[in-house]
Amino acid sequence: MAAQLMRPQDSKMIAGVCSGIARRFGWSTGLVRLAFVISCVLPGPQILIYIALWILIPKTP
Repeated sequence: MAAQLMRPQDSKMIAGVCSGIARRFGWSTGLVRLAFVISCVLPGPQILIYIALWILIPKTP
């Protein structure tokens, strides 16, 4: 069973969104962060999606 999608408080850089996504799917946190940074070079709403996830994904208790 996979972990729930939650923003961890122990391994976050900004808001913990990338770290939470990485933990949920069992991926490397560094690779998820790198993919996000690279995607920011492309046109699109990446920053807005990050902010929305920051608001929507709960913190770990």
